[in-house]
Amino acid sequence: MKFKLRRYLLYYLARVGIFFISLLPLKIGLPIAAGIGRLAYWVLPKYRKITIENLRLAFGSQKTDLQIRAIAKDVFANLGKNAIELINFPKLNERNIDSFVTMVNAERLDEGYRRGKGIIIITAHFGNWELLSATLRIKKYPGVAIGRRIYFDKYDKYLNRLRKVHDVNIIYRDESPRKALKVLKENRIVGIVADQDVDSVDGVFVDFFGVKAYTPAGPAALAKASGAVMLPTVIVRKNGHHELIVEEPVELVNTGDKASDLVENTRRWSRVLESYIRRYPEQWVWMHRRWKTKYEG
Repeated sequence: MKFKLRRYLLYYLARVGIFFISLLPLKIGLPIAAGIGRLAYWVLPKYRKITIENLRLAFGSQKTDLQIRAIAKDVFANLGKNAIELINFPKLNERNIDSFVTMVNAERLDEGYRRGKGIIIITAHFGNWELLSATLRIKKYPGVAIGRRIYFDKYDKYLNRLRKVHDVNIIYRDESPRKALKVLKENRIVGIVADQDVDSVDGVFVDFFGVKAYTPAGPAALAKASGAVMLPTVIVRKNGHHELIVEEPVELVNTGDKASDLVENTRRWSRVLESYIRRYPEQWVWMHRRWKTKYEG
């Protein structure tokens, strides 16, 4: 009961804070949100510890401890910026989206549609991934995103209200995969954020920063079953602006060995996302236990 009461208290405090910060111009709100994020680095020791441990595991001797800690602080700052941008979603529209987000290689989406079997957008908790979905919908690309339910119902409903401002609809990952297959059959987009170690979904082990990481196998399996084109796509924060980058389609292997093909096809999209995380480590959510499931090999 005490824990539940604390959840409600934090939720309503957050809503009050959101109301006041949403009144500010975004240019003023962003540095304030970044400051709040850096404060969270100090007041959330559990997540600070996980972030630093993961960064050390990923970069090892490539970065000094001082660099690791600086990146960790920027990770929290980026999440603060994401939050204020999210609550400003109602201010985005067709007229101003180009001043906020630049699309790179959008023609790859158009080519995917011409194939007629749907598109799987595979992305990560990187940059402002919620803005990626909103931008595609503002640009009139039809589809849905696959997401997980948030543990606290009020947070879940509030987040979905913000998403639906731009008609971003969610298929929860505990729902039937037939829903996603139906969307692809209609030649629309299914967006999947698949960069976490989730023991409730089927996965395979692939290298991630040189360490075996349990990775969702669903995206590769869905692409194989539907014939949809798989496009790794990221949104990168750059000097107060964003670039939404559509990478080349993942060429799926089909050797006849289903288990081996699943691992290889998962490795192919994971490698693309890792390349962006290496370049912009401060924009990924390192406070998730990415290597939680141990590789028995």
